[in-house]
Amino acid sequence: MGPLSSPFSPSELLPQEEMLEIRKAKGQLFIGLPKERSYQEKRVCLTPDAVAALTANGHRVLIERGAGKEASFEDQSYSEAGGELTDDTEKVFACPIIMKVEPPTVEELKMVNPQTILISALQIKTQTKAYFEELNKKRITAIAFEYIQDSNGNYPIVTALSEIAGTASVLIAAELLASPHGKGLVFNNIAGVPPLNLVILGAGTVGKFAAKTALGLGVNPKIFDKSIVNLRALQNFVNHPVYTSTLQPKNLLKTLKRADVIIGAIRGENRAPIIVTEEMVQKMKKDSVIIDVSIDMGGCFETSEVTNHDKPIFRKYDIVHYGVPNLTSRYPRSSSICISNIFSNYLLHIGEEGGLENTLRFDRGLRYGLYSYHGVLTNKTVAEWFDLSYRDINLLIF
Repeated sequence: MGPLSSPFSPSELLPQEEMLEIRKAKGQLFIGLPKERSYQEKRVCLTPDAVAALTANGHRVLIERGAGKEASFEDQSYSEAGGELTDDTEKVFACPIIMKVEPPTVEELKMVNPQTILISALQIKTQTKAYFEELNKKRITAIAFEYIQDSNGNYPIVTALSEIAGTASVLIAAELLASPHGKGLVFNNIAGVPPLNLVILGAGTVGKFAAKTALGLGVNPKIFDKSIVNLRALQNFVNHPVYTSTLQPKNLLKTLKRADVIIGAIRGENRAPIIVTEEMVQKMKKDSVIIDVSIDMGGCFETSEVTNHDKPIFRKYDIVHYGVPNLTSRYPRSSSICISNIFSNYLLHIGEEGGLENTLRFDRGLRYGLYSYHGVLTNKTVAEWFDLSYRDINLLIF
């Protein structure tokens, strides 16, 4: 018998070096949480529980004293969670990562160091060119939380706040109906008492939670939307037979004439479409209530005007109008917890990936939220809105 042939070459039979996977080096994040100073903004980006999770993973959080007070989070709770407290606003804005609910003002941006990472809302309709010029000058990397998407293409923070807005719109309507401004009606199905008529315009997230809350209070709403898909999704969500209709003017007007409460929750790309005209409002019952949740995009009622939490209503044609754009700030603790739950996970993920640069390369949803990369504008919508040049983020990162 001849010698056995080996399938391996002599070099392959020699001892080889073991190839080990190289772990990504974790990055320590240093996050600044300044106090919100925008008018009637009471929310905060991180709760004490979120700060505890971040500090337990080796990150630092510097908090301006009183940052969580309006949302009923005391300074002591942040301190016990491992956060560092300071009275020095400039020191907080000097942190490598800044987290805010409202976008910083141009004056606040001047306190920010070059190459800082800013995570906040953008609120494009309230911005000016000067804001983006300051970002460019400081080479700031900025992420707008209303643009961040998850793996399913949804907007997690917008969705969470819309859930609160939908629930809140019904609760506010119930308050107004019971107040001296309303008809003295109660949101419930009382034996022998005719139920009130509630109309919801829009079957998105706000409409879904408004309908669910109304049903929980014993009121069967009528929902209008241009999309059959949205209406069907709402019916499945509430798991209850409800009246649904497309936005047919004749049918809508007939329903509005009998309505006690109308909640407007229809949004558009640049402006909410006017669904209820001034003439239609004039034909509504006296002391009926309009809650325009779409007011931050111009409103879907022609008679709507922007109001605030101090003076939330006005009357026009004997109809009570509620037009507060920052509606979820009325419930700052609940809203803050929603925002914080999402942000804390993103921050922990960024830390695990070794920093924002690595995370942006592989997290497409977070990349959607990016609108400024080292001072270079990367969002086409923002660029077109302000007539600015922009660069594709995929060409800058990879």
